[in-house]
This record gives sequence, structure tokens and C-alpha cells, in this order.
Amino acid sequence: MWLAVIAVLIGLAILVWSADVFIDGAMVLAKKLNVPSFLIGVLILGIGTSAPELVVSVLAALEGSPDLALGNAYGSNIVNIALVLGVTVLISPIIIRKGIVKRDLPLLLLVTILAAWQLRDGMLSQADGLLLLIVLVAVLGLQIVLSLREGNHEHENDIVIDSIEHTEHSLSRGLGSLFVGILMLVVSSRAIVWGAIELATAFGVSELIIGLTIVAIGTSLPELVSSVSAARKGEHDMALGNIVGSNIFNTLGVVGVAAIITPITANPIILSRDVLVMGLITLVLVALCVFAFMTKRQFGRTSGTTLVLLFVGYTIWLMQTANL
Repeated sequence: MWLAVIAVLIGLAILVWSADVFIDGAMVLAKKLNVPSFLIGVLILGIGTSAPELVVSVLAALEGSPDLALGNAYGSNIVNIALVLGVTVLISPIIIRKGIVKRDLPLLLLVTILAAWQLRDGMLSQADGLLLLIVLVAVLGLQIVLSLREGNHEHENDIVIDSIEHTEHSLSRGLGSLFVGILMLVVSSRAIVWGAIELATAFGVSELIIGLTIVAIGTSLPELVSSVSAARKGEHDMALGNIVGSNIFNTLGVVGVAAIITPITANPIILSRDVLVMGLITLVLVALCVFAFMTKRQFGRTSGTTLVLLFVGYTIWLMQTANL
């Protein structure tokens, strides 16, 4: 059992480090392209920091542990909004822009509704997984086109300046960081899956609970670090884009790939508890962002406190339903 504990702890540590290396490399390349901050947040930070969830869920599906795959994806979505974004705005309030309220948050809400609808019969077939991936491509394509059309005038100059300061050596270093980061993500995620399954068996705890807690929080640490860093640097669009992009990718990409690998029979409690909480927290996020935008206030400490309290309440409920 202790070997499993060590595997999880070391795996999480390497996971956080490797994700950070991966994001650093991706940011060097993205800034050279001079793309909008929100798009960087969605595509580079959002998808990049979701790489751990993808690898963990894929390996879980390959090993015949679909509850861990779903628990990891949906649990990470809950953690991303309630804990990661909550803590981020407690540290550094962010500004909500028109495009986020009118386009990106509704897309996130629709994606969450799609996830709940597909699980209505307790099954995710390979056809369901394929549909999720098709929707993912469509959503990301729409966000890319609209974001590039709108531009990012407020931070565009800063990105250009930063890009000019980078040398060819930094470009090669960025590519190297991407390679090393992805490699270590695979290795560390493999250790986490093995350790989590061993712990679940040893303590009689369901794999779903392990996925919703240890693995979900651990794989969400890169989102927390990158969102806080972006917000503190004044990249508000990037910080929120990280959360939106990560949740969209988790719901569509992570679950979609896992379902294609092997059809998933979902635990009934996923719908009655986890998908329900994910949907409610997403609705709360949309409501808080719309309120902040309409009143021209920052998405700040009051909203952050609300989200963190929701996470605490969910965690308590999770422990009670798990009979821990």
C-alpha cells in the first residue's frame, strides 16, 4: 500500500512540474504568433493543462476503470471552477469582458448540458465519444475564428513586445520544453493511475471517489498555478480562458477519447451527484460573470468566496455519500 501512496505523491509532484514545463514552452511559441490572450488561455493553457486529465483518463479506460476516467474528468471540471477559479480571484480579481459573457460561457454551458444528456441512459458508447470529439473540434474552431476576428487590443502590444524579446534560442528551448513536458506527463500520469487504483482497492473506496478527489485535484494544480500567474500579470482573459478551455476539453476531449477506447457504463451516482454539481457550479459561474459584467464590477473576492464555499460543500457531500 505504501508503494501506491508513494507512486501517487511522486506522480502528482512530477505531473505539476511537467505541466509547468509544457506550458512554459507553449507560451513561448504562442506569444510569437501574437494571438489574443483569451485564445492563448483556451488553446495553450486550457488544453495544455488538461493533458494530465487526458492521459489519466485514457490509461484508466485502457485498464478497465471507466469510473476513474469519468470521475477524473468531471471532478476536474468542478475543481477548476469552484477551487481553481475561486482561489484565483481571491488572490487577484479579474475583469469579465463582453465576448466571454456572450460567447464563451454559453458554449461551456451547452457543452455541460450535452454531457448530462449523453449520460441519461447511464452509457457512453463509442458513437457518443465520437460525437463529443466532433463537437470539440467545432467549438474550438468557432472560438478560434471569433477570437481572432475580435482581436485582443488591450494586451496585444504587450504580447508583441514579449515576442520581440524572445530569441531563436528561446524558440528551440520552447520546443524542447514541450517535448519533455509531454513525456513526463505520460510517465507521471501512469504512476497516478496505478497508485489510485491500488489505494481504492486497499481501502474499499470506489475508483469514482478517488478520481473525483485525489486525482482530480492533483491534475488541476497546473490550472491553478497558471490561472493565478496569468491573473497577477493582468492577463484576465487568459486566466478565465484557461478554466473555460480546460473544462470544455475535459468534457468533450477527455471523456470522448475514453469512450472511444472502451464504452463506458456510468455509475448512477455520477448523474445524481457529480454531473448535477458540475452543471450547478457552471450555472453559478455564468450568473456571477453576467452580474459582474452588467454591474461593471470585477469578478473578485465575493465571487471567489462563493465558489470556494461551494467546493467545500461539494467535498463534504462527496465524503458523506462515499461513507468515508
